[in-house]
Amino acid sequence: PEGPNIGLINSLSVYARTNEYGFIETPCRKVVNGRVTDEVEYLSAIEEVDQYIAQSNVELDAQGNILADLVPCRHQNEFSLTTPDKINYMDVSPKQIVSVAASLIPFLEHDDANRALMGSNMQRQAVPTLRSEKPLVGT
Repeated sequence: PEGPNIGLINSLSVYARTNEYGFIETPCRKVVNGRVTDEVEYLSAIEEVDQYIAQSNVELDAQGNILADLVPCRHQNEFSLTTPDKINYMDVSPKQIVSVAASLIPFLEHDDANRALMGSNMQRQAVPTLRSEKPLVGT
């Protein structure tokens, strides 16, 4: 249960990690002159602000060149359209904005918010952690 007396439970998104300073970073594919490379860099929210970051579902050709004349992207915490030559990075996956438990909910974008929250909370109990650790408090 979540509420004012219980608190909010947060989960990391699918590919997120924390760096040595404790900041959350997310992976992005490097884009050079409108061509998507296989090089992946992790960016924090502070580093991400000044970059033009395209969505992962942008249409590409066989060489990795962006085909669209205008590309939907994030820049300065706003969504906009820009030309492929201005794009610096591209998201790795469309699933990287949700947690592992939420990504298991089919058709999440068409689901009611409360239903998705309940489903995510129930699925989080069933999904094992990727890097298991000893509990900090034992009995």
